[in-house]
Amino acid sequence: MSNYPHPLIAKEGWPFIAAAFFIAILVHFFAGFVWALFFWIIAAFVLQFFRDPPREVPSLPNAVLSPADGRIVAVEKVEDPYLKRDAIKVSVFMNVFNVHSNRSPIDGEVRDKWYFPGKFINADLPKASVENERNALWIKADSGADVTCVQVAGLIAKRILCNVLPGEHLSRGQRFGFIRFGSRVDVYLPLETKINVNIGDKVQATTTVLAELKQDND
Repeated sequence: MSNYPHPLIAKEGWPFIAAAFFIAILVHFFAGFVWALFFWIIAAFVLQFFRDPPREVPSLPNAVLSPADGRIVAVEKVEDPYLKRDAIKVSVFMNVFNVHSNRSPIDGEVRDKWYFPGKFINADLPKASVENERNALWIKADSGADVTCVQVAGLIAKRILCNVLPGEHLSRGQRFGFIRFGSRVDVYLPLETKINVNIGDKVQATTTVLAELKQDND
């Protein structure tokens, strides 16, 4: 099953792509290719940054899917600072070459949403989870489990975009937001969740199964 309601290039990037290519074309026209080469490289980088490819959604019913492309930088038992519970945190760090479209890890209803202004330290550092600018979603899984999904700004990222509101229902792999230019996404899961990834693993949004929620008959 695929889940892809958006163009191959994220709509959040259209103004940046248009501006980058306009400048490159302008310099090329008035100064020639050599002088414009740097601007063409910048335009190509901006285009690749905002790519938003379709992804296949795994059929495993209790799967928790990766909400972002990147590398696993944390798998640890912590206190979920949003729901005030013990939880397992799985963190995905995105560099500037990863796809930055964020997608829902589970099927469920958005019960609450919190935004916190903050710092812009390196998102690879553990303290980024609680000190950086961030946007958190409490998603109540259709199975009943509570999952907190947190977009965290990074050293370069200066804008978190989240397009859903409390009361809306998300499907696994459904696109809900975007973070510009390097960041991370934290997922807080119930303690009894089976974790399928380790620190250092590379993951892809939607296609990688981070974990499996406990089923009633487990």
